[in-house]
Amino acid sequence: MFETTNDVLIRFWIKFINYIPDFFGGLLILLIGLFVSTVLKKILLTILAFFRVDALLNRTRLATQKEVRLWQEVLTELVKWTIIILFLIPTLETWGLSKATSVLNQFLFYLPNVIVAVVIGFVGIIISNLASDLVKHSVNSLGATSANTLSAFSKSTIVFFTILIMMNQLGVAQDLIRIFFTGIVAMIAIAGGLAFGLGGKDVARDLLEDLKKKLGK
Repeated sequence: MFETTNDVLIRFWIKFINYIPDFFGGLLILLIGLFVSTVLKKILLTILAFFRVDALLNRTRLATQKEVRLWQEVLTELVKWTIIILFLIPTLETWGLSKATSVLNQFLFYLPNVIVAVVIGFVGIIISNLASDLVKHSVNSLGATSANTLSAFSKSTIVFFTILIMMNQLGVAQDLIRIFFTGIVAMIAIAGGLAFGLGGKDVARDLLEDLKKKLGK
């Protein structure tokens, strides 16, 4: 019995001692990844601050400085975690956790979709602000209340469709989004047809009367 116990303990300590170099090797790779990702994030933020993108967009009223800095922080944070995952995969391989690396590989392939969705959201915010200003100045003659209402409606509409596009890019309920988008287009088409038909029925009647008179002659 004691010999069996000793054999188990000996094998355990041999495996433990042999695993120590792999553990510290993987830990070193992970620390390098954390260092590289942090430095890269700071470099990206420095480049964006150098070109003063937030101040430029703020002067043109396309986006506020807080909005620009928020999206910059989100984008650089995604880049940082992409680098961390790239280094975490060989770390887990070194530690012998192959099943965990397969999950991380799938997540890594999904990250570009998240980055593209963030860029789409940022562009959508800029376009919504631009459309809001254009509508507000275009219908300013109708009064401040009407102009503000139409401006807010146009901005909300663009933001809404931007969210739909982001969700589609992320692969969230794509079939449901397509059905919903098709329903919105159909609703707009039906509403436009009814508005044109009901509003233009008098004009259509006058045209038909004129046509009958001409044919009667």
